[in-house]
Amino acid sequence: MKSTLFKIIGGILLLAIGVFLGRTLLGTSGESTVPMPSTMQYRNVGHSGDTTQVAQRKEFTGQIIEVKKGGSIQEAVKAANPGDLIRVFPGTYSENVYIDKDDISLQGVIIKGEWPTLDGKHKINDGFLYSGNGILIENFKIINYKGNGIMGQAGNNFIIRNNWIIDTGVYGIFPQFGKNGLIEHNVLSVIADAAIYVGMCDNIDVRHNEVFDSVAGIEIENSRHCLVENNYVHNNTGGLLAFITPGLPIKTAFNIIFRNNFVVNNNHPNFGAPGSTVASIPPGTGILIMAADDVIVENNIITGNKNTGITIVDLATGDPKANDPNSEGNPDRVVILDNIMFGNGDDPTGEIKAIMLTQLETKGPDIFAYGGGIGSTIRDKNRYRTFGLGDYGPAQIEDTKDIKTMMLGAPVPPRSVTDQELGEITYYGVCAGCHALGTTLIGVDTQIIKDIYVDNPQGIVNYITKPLNLRDDYPEMPPQDYLSDEAKMAVAKYILQMTN
Repeated sequence: MKSTLFKIIGGILLLAIGVFLGRTLLGTSGESTVPMPSTMQYRNVGHSGDTTQVAQRKEFTGQIIEVKKGGSIQEAVKAANPGDLIRVFPGTYSENVYIDKDDISLQGVIIKGEWPTLDGKHKINDGFLYSGNGILIENFKIINYKGNGIMGQAGNNFIIRNNWIIDTGVYGIFPQFGKNGLIEHNVLSVIADAAIYVGMCDNIDVRHNEVFDSVAGIEIENSRHCLVENNYVHNNTGGLLAFITPGLPIKTAFNIIFRNNFVVNNNHPNFGAPGSTVASIPPGTGILIMAADDVIVENNIITGNKNTGITIVDLATGDPKANDPNSEGNPDRVVILDNIMFGNGDDPTGEIKAIMLTQLETKGPDIFAYGGGIGSTIRDKNRYRTFGLGDYGPAQIEDTKDIKTMMLGAPVPPRSVTDQELGEITYYGVCAGCHALGTTLIGVDTQIIKDIYVDNPQGIVNYITKPLNLRDDYPEMPPQDYLSDEAKMAVAKYILQMTN
């Protein structure tokens, strides 16, 4: 009992320190140096060593371009060359900033509490949209966009930090099909799908963020080698999520660590788009693991989530509409280590409520597992109220303290794209964030697109360039007119020949 009390006190102190540091960094005025990934030794499941090496200072070899109130960030990007730093001073900038060059850094300058603010006025789709490699975005307030606050499209070696993102539509921070990235010290709220959504990525660290009042807090989807640590995730519908969405080009999600997070009171009503994957998340879900493999849940404080603390399900249970024969739907080798869990399951809903009633229980459990999966383990299951953990053996590892980061030891090279690969890479990096084959995400099922445009790739190109919102049950698709004509035609042909 004494040990548990010390852990709770220590956890509360850690939370206070983490929130203080995050908000101090977010409120700092003046100029800052720009960290870059370290040269740490790469290991199979992560990296050991000093965590301060994850982001080293960068010596700029390029020019410093300043943007002041009344200027245009996009014009500065057009003028920039690889290696340049764009500093943006306080003011309101109502624009979409598209970065298709490598090694461009965008840094807001905060002066006496005044931020550079990107305001989409609920008319513009994206705040920042990048496809370049080595992109840094820090110290911006991003509000009132329709689609995404910051979206990456197949860009590697990115750093997204110290941003304040509110009401930016579907996603807050959304790197898609990127490798070797860092998302840290951001504050996000009022996001209709996932506040931080890591989609089809590898080697990503998500640290020291505060996420609240959204549908999904931090979502690791069809991604591998991800560390989610020291985040404060509260008052979302679901707090932390690791799962496979069927129908996407990347078919696996594995080697994910949820560690030292505060997952508190995630009971917000679900306001996700009807029919989307996250629309089915029950309010009161602390952590959801669906079909993801090799997930470690360690040393988190999980409390006040009214449905369950941790839910572990297979695709057949969690997404029964899914139809992808190439997605293996069981959560295998999940490891539950020492977590502080209390006050969960006070008001379960839906299937969990019905299942618990068959056990003559009116409360939901701390940990709920249902469906298939092999090789999962837990340390001392008697510490928690559980359901469905009969096959869970004793944990074979003590902790993950030797894993300091999932980022690679050196920047990965830019993607080299041949003409034959252009359609595939464009689909992975652009389209698959909203469209999947055989299931519904945010946009129309890719199979429906294939059926409508049989042998008509030009029709898809025309729609990409100037979409029309023809269906009330789906949100408006933003124009992708920044894509080259070659990329549009290549992705249109790729879509028409896609199969599972």
